[in-house]
Amino acid sequence: MQKGNISVQTENIFPIIKKFLYSDQEIFLRELVSNAVDATSKLKTLNRKGEFAGEIGEETIDIMIDKEAKTLTIRDRGIGMTKEEVEKYLNQVALSSAQDFVDKYQDDASIIGHFGLGFYSAFMVADKVEVQTLSWQENAEPVHWICKGDPSYEIGEGNRDFRGTDIILHMSEDCEQYLEDDEIEGLLNKYASFLAVPIRFGTKTETTYEESDVAVIEGEEKPEPKKIETEVDNIVNNTNPLWKKNPAELTDDDYKDFYRELYPMSQPPMFWIHLNIDYPFNLTGVLYFPKLAGGMELQRNKIQLYSNQVYVTDDVKEIVPEFLTLLHGVIDSPDIPLNVSRSYLQADTSVKKITGYITKKVAEKLNDLYKSDREDYESKWSDLGVFVKYGMISEDKFYDKAKKFVLLENTDGKKFTLKEYRERITENQTDKHGRMVGIYTADVEKQHTLVKGATDRGYDVLTLEHTIDAPFIQALEQKEDKVTFVRVDSATPDQLVQKDEAKENLLSEEETTTVNELFSGIVGDKGSVEVKPLDTTDAPVQIVRPEFMRRMKEMQMMQGMDASMFPDMYNVIVNANSPVVKESLLANADEGARAENATYLYQLALLSQQMLTGKALTDFVARSMKMMGS
Repeated sequence: MQKGNISVQTENIFPIIKKFLYSDQEIFLRELVSNAVDATSKLKTLNRKGEFAGEIGEETIDIMIDKEAKTLTIRDRGIGMTKEEVEKYLNQVALSSAQDFVDKYQDDASIIGHFGLGFYSAFMVADKVEVQTLSWQENAEPVHWICKGDPSYEIGEGNRDFRGTDIILHMSEDCEQYLEDDEIEGLLNKYASFLAVPIRFGTKTETTYEESDVAVIEGEEKPEPKKIETEVDNIVNNTNPLWKKNPAELTDDDYKDFYRELYPMSQPPMFWIHLNIDYPFNLTGVLYFPKLAGGMELQRNKIQLYSNQVYVTDDVKEIVPEFLTLLHGVIDSPDIPLNVSRSYLQADTSVKKITGYITKKVAEKLNDLYKSDREDYESKWSDLGVFVKYGMISEDKFYDKAKKFVLLENTDGKKFTLKEYRERITENQTDKHGRMVGIYTADVEKQHTLVKGATDRGYDVLTLEHTIDAPFIQALEQKEDKVTFVRVDSATPDQLVQKDEAKENLLSEEETTTVNELFSGIVGDKGSVEVKPLDTTDAPVQIVRPEFMRRMKEMQMMQGMDASMFPDMYNVIVNANSPVVKESLLANADEGARAENATYLYQLALLSQQMLTGKALTDFVARSMKMMGS
């Protein structure tokens, strides 16, 4: 069998880098600035180790635009490179100086880069790249390196007279937008806001006001404060962000200020969780619980993922459980496995461990809030409930923890844990099969009549009005022992909790058949008709929507299926024991009047369910007005 080495054609490497290595062209600036930060971090490490005894001096990294020359320069004052290092690290693709450094100083280095490809992202936007560098080493000579985006390069004596490196990008014609101040500042704010070394992008004007010290004579107006404008360095980043600090040293105002820094236009958060772990993986961060104001989808992608303070992405669904993507904040971990361009996560067992840790910390925080101040916890429930219920639906481990602090709210506004609610309704709302029946409404106002019918029987009615509530109660039914939920319109009040109680039918068999045929002719194929004995005080005609069929329709609609595919099927229940039925229908010999009365009663039932619309509603109002006139 013949053996050999796979050949890589160097002339093809630059087109690949330019088109396929990075998901977004703008990432070039993140990579080059990160390299500059690495160069500074390396110098500090050498200084701590005693290998570099000189003065570190100014650490600031400068980003400079020269529109006339059409260049963008990234300048650091870090470790610099010798000619040999330039040849090793710039002339050989994917030989990372960062990885070499970490291997040598792994116990005392916080280096961002690993793959050795970040520098070459420069060729995504530049026709030519120059490097002017001077090493930290004693008696080092400056080096000048030039490459025009092909395998050839030039290397010679440089002109840099202070330690560090300049990366000079000669911008391609189709990338000249990166010579605009607003464009570069926007990218720096996105990718470099929290890097550990100061990033300077020119200067900015700061305005202050100085009060006049001139004495004011009584009756005269005080002079206007003197406006003072000062040109200062424009440092675009916060080198010591809140998540890197000790939680014991932070106040509530510190957390709120940092939230405003992240999300200037958002309402203040309800509370937050400070993540800080160094074993079995390294992870820090702060997660905020925002006020959702009833929304879910619009709030996603608000958690920012960082690696060593370098922004990676705001798509964190691989590391944060789906229900917690509604949170806001920052997660930072050098242990998160990233793809080669550091643009997104790669599948890894450590990701699952991190996900489990975040879930555990969130559950602990919620439980602590519930136990320490239940009144405050309940006041936040309209927002918190979405997180908790969503989590219970999607994460089994979270479900087990959240059972202790999930709340159910009834139509009186009182809130109960699952255990408390079981104790509240077990005696009166246990059906003939031994199941506890939770009765609920999806809209207290619209279903007021039905809610009253249930509460008049001594039942407790829950308010479950959010989109998340339908799958939530299904999760409870699957995981809790002998629990079921029914909506107030799923049956007549006497059948919401099925008992072995039979009521006497006051109509004869013949009368029952007559009433059934009369209503069946009116209802047609819109629903089924059943004549059954209810209390004499119950409504003469009621509309019910069987729980199972309604849930099926809701689930299919949530999955994006067309609502028109599912006709609104319902059951019409005629109260055989209602005096109105007997007097207005059976006691009336006029068949036309009987049919008209039955139609009116049917429309009255539809009206109570907000199901009477169009011409039918117009005719109903007209007849009602006529009846009042007579």
